[in-house]
Amino acid sequence: MPIHILPENLVARIAAGEVVERPAAAVKELVENAIDAGASEIRVECAEGGRKLLRITDNGRGIPSDEVELAFTHHATSKLADDEGLNHILTLGFRGEALASIASVSTVTCVTRHVDETAGTLLRIDNGRILTRERIGRPPGTTMTVENLFARVPARLKFLKSNQTERGQIDGVLTRYALAYPGIRFALTHDGRVTLQTQGSGLLRDVLPHTHGADVAERLIPFTNEPGAGTVQVEGYASLPTLDHNNRSKIQIFVNGRPVQDTRLAYAVVQAYHTLLMTGRYPIAVVMVRLPPEDVDVNAHPTKAEVRFRDPDSVFGAIQRAIRKALLAAMTPPEPPSVLSAVDLPGLVRPAGEASPASDETIEPPRATGGDPVPRLWERPAAAAPLRGAEAWERVGISRQAQEAVRQAESGRDAAPLPGALPALRILGQLANAYVIAEGPEGLYLIDQHAAHERVLFERMLAQRELGAVVSQSLLDPLPVPLPSDSAWLIEENLPLLHDLGFDLESFGTNTVLVRAVPALMVQDDLPAALRELAGDLERGDAPLQRDIESRVLRRVCKRMAIKAGRVLALSEMQALVRDLEACESPRTCPHGRPTMLQLGLGQLEKQFGRMG
Repeated sequence: MPIHILPENLVARIAAGEVVERPAAAVKELVENAIDAGASEIRVECAEGGRKLLRITDNGRGIPSDEVELAFTHHATSKLADDEGLNHILTLGFRGEALASIASVSTVTCVTRHVDETAGTLLRIDNGRILTRERIGRPPGTTMTVENLFARVPARLKFLKSNQTERGQIDGVLTRYALAYPGIRFALTHDGRVTLQTQGSGLLRDVLPHTHGADVAERLIPFTNEPGAGTVQVEGYASLPTLDHNNRSKIQIFVNGRPVQDTRLAYAVVQAYHTLLMTGRYPIAVVMVRLPPEDVDVNAHPTKAEVRFRDPDSVFGAIQRAIRKALLAAMTPPEPPSVLSAVDLPGLVRPAGEASPASDETIEPPRATGGDPVPRLWERPAAAAPLRGAEAWERVGISRQAQEAVRQAESGRDAAPLPGALPALRILGQLANAYVIAEGPEGLYLIDQHAAHERVLFERMLAQRELGAVVSQSLLDPLPVPLPSDSAWLIEENLPLLHDLGFDLESFGTNTVLVRAVPALMVQDDLPAALRELAGDLERGDAPLQRDIESRVLRRVCKRMAIKAGRVLALSEMQALVRDLEACESPRTCPHGRPTMLQLGLGQLEKQFGRMG
């Protein structure tokens, strides 16, 4: 084929892919135009995830009637005059590519009226061709209607995700701009359903309940750097260490009102929590950075989501110091130990008549009016019911390891241990309320009670799942759980999967999920926090296999419900836990790959004691 110049309309469609790769990108560009136009109210309507319809309405300045067609020309903009302007960009848009790109891959209807004009203009464009232009009455502002996005670009259309996924992406865009511009009233509807609505009070604190949920917003603390601390100004809200997330997606950073993706700045937020969060856990934060426009380059990428700083270290340090200072000020220092707590440790049950170590005197228990002894401060209630032992497997099907042993016995063969199987262990006790000490034929074993219980619960739920008999527990009163809009869409999109795993959930109004039943293990859990974490697991990309998503959700449930370090276990509880672990197919690691036990061999012990020549 000879070399030739591509048709202009084909060039436009190819170039549009750099700016408008999905419906959410079109929403982003049009919302930025509305913000730059000085709008105080922006409404976004979507149908079928934005494929069929996007409509963005604002009350900004509008477009002059003699410039409407020009606005849809490539590289036409009112926000940049010359190359000097690139060093002092004060607007969100400046490239002049958005409207032309959107109009080249869809049908666009622009209805606008400039604030200084008495009549508006209607312009309709179909894939780059102007169809109609007429005068029309309307209030000052602009309405952009985008229909049938990518209808004539099938290569782009077939790579769009499900409607729920695309809705979630649009929700993310509106959420970010609602946070960046709390003085603007935002409203977002999907197929007639309102998913976001802010009041435009100008206070970031008033936006947080709409974007993060009321329960999360209550646990976010404000931060700001010192006045006059250089040219970099930092403010926002960050979560206390008691509230975290399983990935960095809840760290949102804005530079001069522009949402940005910057790994280094996100790391600065994480570093502010150094030693305050567990490894693999991340904070929730909204960080607003303001600095002179000449100190930041926003022209690094067509989507304008990446920026470069003249002095990145100063921005990094300002964020880290501001958040760290707020955290240390908000965290309540521990109570100083009293004589009672130092001698009579919490959880210790001291029999009546036994002398306290701090005194040689015998302490007689006081008696109430009826003559019954009054419990001492150091007395704790009776121990919780022991963990269910290996007999739990009989209710869901015995383990693969046990099945193999039965088959070998029936065939007359000697039972051979499976790879990684545990030997018979004898429980000796508990160390630091976190590790079970056991003796085996190969030496001494230290078993992490949390990791071991995770493995037991995981394989128990897998067995239930394979038999189609996941034990579910209905709640006495259905619980409405408000969630951020993106999390609510993820939960709704995966309702069939979650139902198979023991959840009974349904949509219940704007960004609210009604919980009717959960896996039996989770009845006593913090359900709002659990659902947020499940949504976090679901949002980590589209798993290639449905089974991978199921396994991810099961691991999350088991991690939350496993016994934690710090819990005192009775001997019967430790024995039941180890019996269950012995019945597991992979007893030596938890579902996340962490070891459940460490072994100290007899040879190593003899060497340490000098018993080997």
